[in-house]
Amino acid sequence: MSEEHGQDLQNKAEDGERDSLPAVDESTLDPQTRKALAFVRTLTSKMLMSVEVNLAPDDGEGTPDEIRIEIEGADAGRIIGKKGNVLDAIQYLTARAIVRPGELRRHVIVDAEGYRARHEDQLSQMARRLAERVATEGKVITFDPMSARERRIVHMALREMKGVRTESMGEEPQRRVQIIPDKSVV
Repeated sequence: MSEEHGQDLQNKAEDGERDSLPAVDESTLDPQTRKALAFVRTLTSKMLMSVEVNLAPDDGEGTPDEIRIEIEGADAGRIIGKKGNVLDAIQYLTARAIVRPGELRRHVIVDAEGYRARHEDQLSQMARRLAERVATEGKVITFDPMSARERRIVHMALREMKGVRTESMGEEPQRRVQIIPDKSVV
């Protein structure tokens, strides 16, 4: 790659442009979304990360009250961190930074290179496999402690599955999900 081409890519990253998706006119975004994007861009810049920060494309899975931000680039793996810890911290800080007292509280989701989507799919698949075991064997299965977001994924994955029900138990940070045989379903 030529130095000139590399500089063009750097300029595009700084301008928030992408080749693969049409650019979103950020001036049309609501103030909280603009503030969230600016916060994550500033934070990743201060972290000296080589990444692009943009709104995630609408895949139909989000809700209107969500602000979905996608981070892509050479340092995206570092942004994810071990088990998504750095990504979770960035998401938490962003949510705290954009909401002021009296303002509508919006759910902020920050993802990097599709990590959250892959993790959610894997967790949902594992929960369904374990639920099938619970339904056939009739024994309760208890997960290791999970974050609220991960517990919600398990509950949502199994909410319509016949023969089992889920419950959260324990106190944070040791709160766990149990998959329990549902005796009322025959």
